[in-house]
Amino acid sequence: MSTTGLEAFDSTLQKTNIWLNDIMQELGWEGERQRAYLALRSVLHALRDRLTVEEALDLGAQLPMLVRGFYYEGWKITGKPLKERHREDFLAHITHDFRNDDRMDAEAIARAVFTVIARHASAGEVEDVKRILPAELRALWAA
Repeated sequence: MSTTGLEAFDSTLQKTNIWLNDIMQELGWEGERQRAYLALRSVLHALRDRLTVEEALDLGAQLPMLVRGFYYEGWKITGKPLKERHREDFLAHITHDFRNDDRMDAEAIARAVFTVIARHASAGEVEDVKRILPAELRALWAA
């Protein structure tokens, strides 16, 4: 049964829900869809801003249409990639987005979202993204 009456919209809603469900499962956040959305958005923005513009576009092409929309939301390509090279700098962006959530663990969130990206994006694209990142950030990806 169609939710929206448009197959493309129904498909992207279904795919986005799969990603959010995967994040909730990875983090043990049963039924906390809003937190899962915030985790996905936060990590994608932090990651996007550390990739070259070309690689950010390549990753964006692998995302479900709805996820792609909030991935690009607010993106300014000037000054990208950010020159922050340390794990703490990356995790600080997630911590900022979860500043009102005393139950959050920025590293666990990053690892969970990276696991979900690796599950749904092509292996080649994941390797391209990891290759661009400094060693401290690559270490956040599952082996």
